[in-house]
Amino acid sequence: MRILGINALFHDPAAALVVDGHTVAAAEEERFSRREHGKRPLPFAAWELPEQAAAWCLAEAGLRPRDLDAVAYSFDPGLARPPEAMGLDDPWDHLRLIYAREAPRFLAAALPGLDPEKVRFVPHHLAHAASAAFAAPGAETSSVLVVDGRGEATSHLAGRRVGDRIETLYEQGLPHSLGLVYEELTEHLGFPRASGEPEVMALAAHGSPRMLPELRRYIHPTGDGGFRAAGVPWPELSSRLRPGEAWAQEHADLAAGVQAALEETLLDLARWLHGRTHDTVLTMAGSVALNSAATSRIAREGPFGRVWVQPAPGDAGTALGGALHLAADGGDRTEPLTGADLGRRWSDSELEGWLKTAAVPYERPADIAEAVAEALAGDEIVAWFQGRSEYGPRALGHRSLLAHPGRSGNLERLNDIKGRARFRPVAPMVLADRAAEIFDGPLPSPYMLFTHEVAGEWRERLPAVVHVDGTARVQTVDPAMEPLAARMLGAFERRTGLPVVVNTGLSTAGRPLVDDPRDALEYFGSSPVDLLALGPFVIRRAAFFGGRGGAAASAEQVIVRGTAGEEGLATAGTVPSYAAPGGASAGTAGPPPVTEPAPAARAATAATGAGPAVTATGPGPAVAAPPTGTTRPSRAGRVAKH
Repeated sequence: MRILGINALFHDPAAALVVDGHTVAAAEEERFSRREHGKRPLPFAAWELPEQAAAWCLAEAGLRPRDLDAVAYSFDPGLARPPEAMGLDDPWDHLRLIYAREAPRFLAAALPGLDPEKVRFVPHHLAHAASAAFAAPGAETSSVLVVDGRGEATSHLAGRRVGDRIETLYEQGLPHSLGLVYEELTEHLGFPRASGEPEVMALAAHGSPRMLPELRRYIHPTGDGGFRAAGVPWPELSSRLRPGEAWAQEHADLAAGVQAALEETLLDLARWLHGRTHDTVLTMAGSVALNSAATSRIAREGPFGRVWVQPAPGDAGTALGGALHLAADGGDRTEPLTGADLGRRWSDSELEGWLKTAAVPYERPADIAEAVAEALAGDEIVAWFQGRSEYGPRALGHRSLLAHPGRSGNLERLNDIKGRARFRPVAPMVLADRAAEIFDGPLPSPYMLFTHEVAGEWRERLPAVVHVDGTARVQTVDPAMEPLAARMLGAFERRTGLPVVVNTGLSTAGRPLVDDPRDALEYFGSSPVDLLALGPFVIRRAAFFGGRGGAAASAEQVIVRGTAGEEGLATAGTVPSYAAPGGASAGTAGPPPVTEPAPAARAATAATGAGPAVTATGPGPAVAAPPTGTTRPSRAGRVAKH
C-alpha cells in the first residue's frame, strides 16, 4: 500500500510517506515554509496543511496524489468532546473540529487528483503510539507509552504492540495533562508556549526541587495507570516572568520541582504498564518524550530492559505513525526505522550549482571529514550540511553546528550564534564505541533523546558539553549508519585526543533547522560561523568576508569556476527565482530576486581589495540556476513499481 500520513491540526504540521510498510520520506512543513513549528498552535490555524511537505514526499517517490491508496490524518473528530465537557478553557476549540471534519476536502484541494474518500481519520494518540511501536527495531512485542498535551479527549495512552496490532490499556482523560501543565509553566516563566519548553528543562537544572511537596498536590500518579495534572496555582509558587525578563532562583526552583513531579509520575506510569505486560521493551512518543531527563530516569530506574524513543516524538511524528498504522492495518509488514534522515538531500553537482548561483568562493578538499576536523581542532565553528535532513527536532549530524568540546567558551559562543538563552546546554556527538567510557546512561543513543552522567575525569576535558548538573544529552555515532560523521569524529580525535564534537542544531532562535542549500548559505552569510561544509564543498569565512579566520584568501587559494568558465572569484549575476528544490511539484516557487549587493560582490571586494559592489539585479551575465529536484532513481524506481 502507498500511504501518505498527515499531521496538521494542533502544531508541527508534517507529512510522511510509507510504501509497502517501508518509510520512504518524512518532513515537517517548517523546513519548507521557514516558520518555526510550521504555524502557531491556535484553533485559528488548524486549517493549515503541510502542503509543501506532502508534495515533496510524493515527488521523492515519483508518485502523484491519485496513486495513493490511503491518506492518514492524525486526529479523529468523531472522538472529540466539547471543551467545557473536558474541563478545558478553550472557547474556540470548535474551530479545530470544523477544520478536522473538512480535512478530506482540504487535502483534495491541496493535492489535486486525490480522492477525498481515501482520507482516513486515525486517533491522535494511536498515531503517536504507532510512530513508536511500529518504528522501533526489535519491538514486535512491546509496551508503548504516549504522553503529550492533548488529543481528541485524552492526554495519554498506555498500550501494547503484538505483531501488527496495538492494544490500548489505559487513557487519561482531560483536563489532566502533563503536557499542558508543562506548557503552563513555560508560559508562566516567560517563554513561548508549545516551543519554549527546552528552556524550562535547561532552567530546571539550575534549581532545587524544594517546591515538590506542594506540587505533588496537583501533579501525581493515581496508581491505576493514570494521573492528576491540573490546577497548579502558579502565582502562589513564584512571580510571573515577562518575555525576556531575567529569571531568579525561585523560577529555577519551580522548574526543578515540576520536573521532579513529572519524572515521578512518568516512572509510575511505566511501572504500572510493565505490571500489565511484563514486556522487555518500552517505546515512547508524545511531546513529553522530548524531556530527556524524564526518559532517562525511566530507562535508569524503570522496569523495562530497553527504552526506545521515537526521533520525532512530538506531533510531527503522528504523520508517520498514522501512515504506519494504516499500513499495518492493511496487512503490510512495517519496517523499523534505520535513521531519522528522511528529508531532502542534493547531489554533489546540485550543491555545486547552488554555489555557482550564489557566486561564492569555495573549495572541494580531498576529504571533507579531514578538512572539517582540522578546522574544529583549530577552534573554528563549522556549519555541517550533509545528506538527507533529519525528521524531528534534533540535529543528528546532517544539519548541525559543530565546535570543539574542550573549549569552555564555545557554549556561550554557540548560544550567541543561535540567539538563545545562555544557560541552554549543547550536546556531544561521540563515536559509539567510545561512549561508554565517557557517558553513563542509555546506550546507544543515536537520536539524542536521553541524558547521561559525564564521567568525572572527562568533565574537565569536555567543558563545552557538560551541563550545570554534570550531565550531557548524547548522540552516539555508529560508523555503519553514519560513516561520514564517524570519519570526521575519528579525524578530530587523532588531532585532539577527544572522540567527541559539540553538535547543536543548525538554526537560530525562532527559526527552524536549516534544510536546503539556500538556507545554509543564508545562515553562513548572517552568522559568525567560520566554515560551511556543504556536501563535499567548503566555504571559508576568511575567503568570504576576510573575517575571523585571518586574511582573505586570494583567487589562487580559493578556486571557483565563474560564469564564463574562467577560474577565480565568480562575478555576481542575476539571482533567479526558481522553484523549491525537489522539483516544481515539491512546493511553491522560491523568493524573488534579491536587490541588495550580492554576497559574491562583497567577497570579491574583500578578497581583492578593489572593484565596485555588483548588485544582484545589475548588468552582467546571469548565473545559471542550480538543478532543482533531487535525483533518486533507485528509490523512485523501486517505489513506482508498487
